[in-house]
Amino acid sequence: MAAASSIEALTARLGRGGVLTAPHDMAPYLGDLLGLYRGEALCVARPRDTGAVAETLRLAAAHGFAVTPAGGRTGFCGGAVPTGARPHIILSLERMRRIRSVDTVNDALIAEAGCTLAEIRQAADAAGRLFPVSHGGEGTSQIGGMIATNAGGNNVLRYGMTRAHVLGLEVVLADGTVWDGLRTLRKDNAGYDLKQLFIGAEGTLGVVTAAALALRPKPLARGTALAAVADPQAALDLFVHMRGQAGELISAFELMPKAGIDLHLARSGAGRDPFGGAHSWMVLIELETVIANLDLTELMETALAGAFERALALDAIITQSEAQRRELWALREGLAEAQAANPRALKSDTSVPLGASPEFVRRAGEAVEAILPGAVPVPFGHIGDGNIHFNVVAPKGMDVAGFSAVTPRLTEAIREVALALGGSIAAEHGLGQSKRQAAAETKPPAELDLMRRVKRALDPDTRLNPGKIVDV
Repeated sequence: MAAASSIEALTARLGRGGVLTAPHDMAPYLGDLLGLYRGEALCVARPRDTGAVAETLRLAAAHGFAVTPAGGRTGFCGGAVPTGARPHIILSLERMRRIRSVDTVNDALIAEAGCTLAEIRQAADAAGRLFPVSHGGEGTSQIGGMIATNAGGNNVLRYGMTRAHVLGLEVVLADGTVWDGLRTLRKDNAGYDLKQLFIGAEGTLGVVTAAALALRPKPLARGTALAAVADPQAALDLFVHMRGQAGELISAFELMPKAGIDLHLARSGAGRDPFGGAHSWMVLIELETVIANLDLTELMETALAGAFERALALDAIITQSEAQRRELWALREGLAEAQAANPRALKSDTSVPLGASPEFVRRAGEAVEAILPGAVPVPFGHIGDGNIHFNVVAPKGMDVAGFSAVTPRLTEAIREVALALGGSIAAEHGLGQSKRQAAAETKPPAELDLMRRVKRALDPDTRLNPGKIVDV
């Protein structure tokens, strides 16, 4: 009865549509994108402003409810799914969608947490600026969740992770206190940089309600190419060559195996392999500049000509139009989407030092074959920053249940290879609940102790997103 009366009080505060309690309304919020996790909750709270978020957390504190913040729910680690037996409120920021301001002198944009990445990039573009974080889920992914997971994407090698673009935050703490840190200063050494506590914390320390984001000048010219290479080592060698030719003009350098392209083409039923299936490995390369009269297509041609002379590339396609560029990027995003939609595919997110990327692919492939002969490795992604998504597709004829039974062993083997090479078990998707135990087993004790101290200091009753990142 106490819970019911509390939900009634919350409904009165948040207004029509502000609280969902019907099972069919709540169902989309109770699971994750990959269908691996399912939780329970008393309700889904959908506030429209920061004050309502604060009141929701104060009510949760008064009644001992746990709170799981939810953004666009595009994560792969179950971070936005409630866990544990405590009564839960899911806190969705999806109705907080305002772009509060765009400042083209200071190159800063202030957006509420429910704004999608696409909306932020569009607002920046309309102002003649760029918000450089980019990934395949930008139409759904919300900036609050991206900050909570420190999301990466396709342009990290030039622009950095989400963390690099956050100037300030507005955060509601576990007890309902609102911290207004929405400063847009480029230099501020007046004490601890508190915003960094909440970036990558997955809602376990506070709920991000708005962010001040740094913008960049809008690129005025691009050069895009798809190059065929012999193997991942050749891809890395080509990257080093291109970096020597183009430097920081390289905005993307994405490894794509033929196995991934084939999955995408089979799923979509459209398009074709640009090289007619002749090559097992390829890389998507993009250069961009704010200098309008700098011919990046010519620079790409010159750089790739040098690569051919050194036998670093086997073939190449240089786009001559925006339509051709979009076709190549559709392949890159399509191979990721094909695997995310496949219940017989294991999704992986690790990183290693840049130079260890080819060795990681080789060793992980050997480990997978030893555990599950006939499985199809699909290592792809950001070879330019060491974040290869070593995904695995089940052998032909193997059913979902059989593959699911062996995926924990495959996951552990891939992580062990990454760690042995000095890498990380979580590159850009965070820990959530799927990697919490692995982090507890692999992080240094002093590091885990520091994480627990921070958690206890900011959320002593462990109400915020319990069961994620670290046990207290």
